Amino acid sequence: MNVLITGASKGIGRAVAIEFAKNKYNIIGCAKSDFDGLEETKQFVINEGVDCYTSLCDVTKEETVRDFIFYSTKKLGHIDILINNAGISYIGLLQDMSITDWHNILDTNLTSAFLMSKYIIPGMLKKQNGHIINISSVWGNRGASTEVAYSASKGGLNSFTKALAKELAPSNILVNAISPGFIDTDMNKVFEKDELDTIFEEIPLGRAGQPSEVANLVYKIATSNYITGQIITVDGGWT
Repeated sequence: MNVLITGASKGIGRAVAIEFAKNKYNIIGCAKSDFDGLEETKQFVINEGVDCYTSLCDVTKEETVRDFIFYSTKKLGHIDILINNAGISYIGLLQDMSITDWHNILDTNLTSAFLMSKYIIPGMLKKQNGHIINISSVWGNRGASTEVAYSASKGGLNSFTKALAKELAPSNILVNAISPGFIDTDMNKVFEKDELDTIFEEIPLGRAGQPSEVANLVYKIATSNYITGQIITVDGGWT
């Protein structure tokens, strides 16, 4: 069984790769530019005794996505599970945001899921089986001040998930999204200690989630057979 994970060089993506590798799934991973991070992820995966193929890939560009999937399947074969994890954030007032930054957020967080799904779905249709899991965010559910573009991209990803789930259910391809809250990743290292203290006061469990906790949920959903079209929140009771 092969799992493809975008944004696999660190954070949630790396944790997901390790979780599936521990359960003896072969791993295909990509990142836009973090070659060293991908190599570290690859070593973790190989240490679990499974096969691994990694490559740089700009998931916002159709040609590079198409080529990456072609070489991935040539190397390891059919892709059984797709995890659309690649994502970036932008913090700032909407009126100060450039159109370039807007497109970058939307393309990375939403268009990438479209492109990956487009080129992987045909293989799943032939098998009449597969899982697609999109990594969303609690801000896709409720929106966040100073993160309008990010919230919009994740809200779009949620709707993408629900619609695609209905489209693919007759072919036994299940589509879901995981909606993490505040997770201990590089994306959240921009916050100062006093800001973190304020956030943790709002979270009933009183702490950040760990990438491994998100990865564990991703694995459970990807190995279920009757869950589809769901946006599943993992946020310590925050929202």
